[in-house]
Amino acid sequence: MTASTQAIFSNGLWKNNQALVALLGLCPLLAVSNTVVNSLGLGIATTLTLVLSNGLVSSLRGYILPEIRLPLFVLMIAGIVTIIELLMNAWFYELYRTLGIFIPLIVTNCAIIGRAEVFASKNRILPSLLDGLAMGLGFSIALLLLGAFREILGAGTLFSQADLLFGEPAINWQINVFSDYSGMLLALLPPGAFLALGLLIAAKNALYPKA
Repeated sequence: MTASTQAIFSNGLWKNNQALVALLGLCPLLAVSNTVVNSLGLGIATTLTLVLSNGLVSSLRGYILPEIRLPLFVLMIAGIVTIIELLMNAWFYELYRTLGIFIPLIVTNCAIIGRAEVFASKNRILPSLLDGLAMGLGFSIALLLLGAFREILGAGTLFSQADLLFGEPAINWQINVFSDYSGMLLALLPPGAFLALGLLIAAKNALYPKA
């Protein structure tokens, strides 16, 4: 891994994590992170969108007029998200129904159009693809941490309804972290999502205040 590649991944996964540092994409981040499976589903969709949109913007950057770049970026992202939405509807229908409006709302995720504007429109295809992958992985990791934290506190389980993403073989993947646990409703509600995200950001800043 070259120094520039290391810098891209360090930036995306940690130093400029879109959820924990830039605080972008908070609406879907907080809305669907009540279970690990929901978080993973949205994380994969967002990462695919970031990679594909960055690659597309970078490959066409020499042909895009500066005056119309933002509408074109949104149009490209919308096309990619529509394809991903249709694929999820066809192959992961129950998960698609669970995530609902937050799949098409990926189009409005500021992190995606931000990377298109800040990075992909100024760099070659390969670094842009890597940047999209790193940013997507960083966002997905934050989603998974929130999902695990909220699912454990809210229901005492992990990987509940894993079959929505992994099919029938995953029906028995659920882990009961606590036995005879009635759950904490607050953790599954929107206020619980804000509290969990705040604790996650506070933990990151306490452990690595300069990162």
